[in-house]
Amino acid sequence: MIDPAALRILDFPDPALRRRADPVPAITDEVRAVAARMIDLMVRAEGIGLAAPQVGVPWRLFVAFVPPSPEDGRAPGDEPETCQAEPEVFINPVLRDFGGELVQFEEGCLSLPDIRGDVRRPDQVTLDALDLAGAPVTRRARGLLSRCWQHEADHLDGVLIIDRMTPMARMKNRSRIRDLERLAAGAR
Repeated sequence: MIDPAALRILDFPDPALRRRADPVPAITDEVRAVAARMIDLMVRAEGIGLAAPQVGVPWRLFVAFVPPSPEDGRAPGDEPETCQAEPEVFINPVLRDFGGELVQFEEGCLSLPDIRGDVRRPDQVTLDALDLAGAPVTRRARGLLSRCWQHEADHLDGVLIIDRMTPMARMKNRSRIRDLERLAAGAR
């Protein structure tokens, strides 16, 4: 049994971040409690997404919240392809129908503190998943919301932004990545 209160966001290079997550076999009170804790951690860290492997839980589940933001051109009442009214939970998500242009945009990650870099991703994607009630959900997204879903889905396969960054961004972050690796080695 997982104690949701004990969950915390793991930092690179924790090995849990590199493991492929397992499907969630059933939506139980435990799954709902873990998802609620993940939303709390994401909001407190001022993130827009968090995947279960980032808190050491090997499940194919992520939470996301890309709220309306006038600075980014997303306003309350915008179509649901660009923003969310509240945090959402996606269980056993599958991304498909990638479309639109390949867009290069700077990304960060709650598990890679102080590391940011350009990542190229398709601008649009369709997501199939289950919600917390076990109901199937199919959603289409574009822009930052699409990018968020793709980023979090990568975590479910053990893929991090440092694996997807442009070569220039990887080079720019090389010393910080080494610092995190040394810090983790010293903590063992």
